[in-house]
Amino acid sequence: MIKDCTAIILAGGDSQRMGSDKASLLLGDQTLLQHVIATMQKIFPRTIVSVRQLRPEIDLPQVCDEQAYEGIPGAGPLAVAGPLAGLSAGLGHITTPWAFVVACDMPFVAPAMVELLAKYRSHYQAVVPVVQGHPQPLAAFYARSCLDTIRAHFLSGEKNSLRAVLEQLQVRYVDETELSQADPALRSFFDLDTPQDVALAMSGNVKT
Repeated sequence: MIKDCTAIILAGGDSQRMGSDKASLLLGDQTLLQHVIATMQKIFPRTIVSVRQLRPEIDLPQVCDEQAYEGIPGAGPLAVAGPLAGLSAGLGHITTPWAFVVACDMPFVAPAMVELLAKYRSHYQAVVPVVQGHPQPLAAFYARSCLDTIRAHFLSGEKNSLRAVLEQLQVRYVDETELSQADPALRSFFDLDTPQDVALAMSGNVKT
């Protein structure tokens, strides 16, 4: 157990490419969200779910995206949306110094990979994997202290972008060579965006 950290599962996306609510899609006998919850509960003492609207089927603490812009003058759903809103709302809710943030469409996240990332947190505000040259900010650690930077970003009127916020933080990027020590096939970073991705996941032929 990583006791100084809360898992925040982001389940408030539009699912436009999927065409239906990704969190509720079945993969085997569980939904994608149930898969991710089960994994997070193996690693962290507390798990919360960040949602756009409360999900009555979830027996876990939930935080709504709208909490991301409470108290921010001029901010609202149009200015503060997407994963950055979910991250902000989640960080504002937790009491631990760290959060591990993961998207609900990443059912293959390996506990060993999460534990590896946790080891790199000292002296940083975020620990972010990099796969095929691309940062993976939705399977990453964030210090609760990042919240001030995120809220300042909202006030700045700059592009609503999680990657833009990362540029303002002290980040430890973890490359594939390091990640493969814990997850040789890098299955942790396979996210299900389309019906084709779901079919691939059902076939067991998952590749990043």
